Amino acid sequence: MTDLSLSVTSATRVLRRLDRVWLALALVFAGLLAVSPRQAWDSVVFTFDSFTWIAPFLLVSVVLAAWLKAAGADRLIGAAVSRSVPTAIMIAAAAGAFSPFCSCGVVPLIAALLAAGVPLPAVMAFWLASPIMDPEMFVIMWAGVGLELTLAKTVAAFGLGLAGGFATFGLARAGLLTDPLRANVGCGGCGTPSLGPVEVTWAVWRDPARRAAFAAEARSIALFLAKWLLLAFALESLMVAWLPADMIAQYLGGEPLQAIPLAVILGVPAYLNGYAAIPLIGGLLDMGMAPGAALAFLVAGGVTSLPAAMAVFALVRRGVFAWYLVLSGLGALAAGFGYQAWLAI
Repeated sequence: MTDLSLSVTSATRVLRRLDRVWLALALVFAGLLAVSPRQAWDSVVFTFDSFTWIAPFLLVSVVLAAWLKAAGADRLIGAAVSRSVPTAIMIAAAAGAFSPFCSCGVVPLIAALLAAGVPLPAVMAFWLASPIMDPEMFVIMWAGVGLELTLAKTVAAFGLGLAGGFATFGLARAGLLTDPLRANVGCGGCGTPSLGPVEVTWAVWRDPARRAAFAAEARSIALFLAKWLLLAFALESLMVAWLPADMIAQYLGGEPLQAIPLAVILGVPAYLNGYAAIPLIGGLLDMGMAPGAALAFLVAGGVTSLPAAMAVFALVRRGVFAWYLVLSGLGALAAGFGYQAWLAI
């Protein structure tokens, strides 16, 4: 074998050992540094600031998930919630509609809930409702676009959570969407020490085996979520810089029958956080944009922007991810057409 062949083989082995997400993150910044050093620095700052903001939520969710696993309480919680899944769905949808989480910020919490054994229908209800509305956004929207659209968005958050939760419940009862987490998220292939069929013990620090389980679970979940969220925020920074608001605005005018579906299509992949969307939507409404299209865009963009969708894709299996996108798109369409029909009465 020649020296060149040996070098190629060695390089291939190294690449296989490297984590693809960390490699992608490095390539993004290396490419930016070569093409646009100023944007590379802006993206670094944006990524750092975004991750710093979400870090407390990430820390709490990681500690919670690892603690429940090490204490042996994950199965207990899952079993308790499973006794009345419809009730859990309603509570989760209501809690999600007023929780202070954005579409990316809710991902670590969802990981903790799923790792704790909470049934997917209840988690999905919270997942769909949470990014759409929170108390601070309610006040800012009220001042920016009026109380009517703000209330419509709040109702849409709760309604989408309920509809998505019960639709998922129906699929789960049919034997679909079982085991939603990917195998390498938290427990399940991550190398967490097995505690066996032991009783629940909350004081995990007193037992060496439980301390080891806690440390392994926390490390696994933290590293997994951190790498995907860092990549998501890096891509988000590029979308903020290179996706002009004027481009979005010019496509969202027109008749509701065309504008509402287009608003959903643009809202799902395009980054636009809830606060940044308010002045844009306010200006579009002043120019004659259909209110239903405005609501559809806010709901679709809030639930599943591209960075958040990447994190979701990394967290759950492909079937659950596809179902999440379907619920998001159909929910945004229903909210937009429903609100437009209600205004026409």
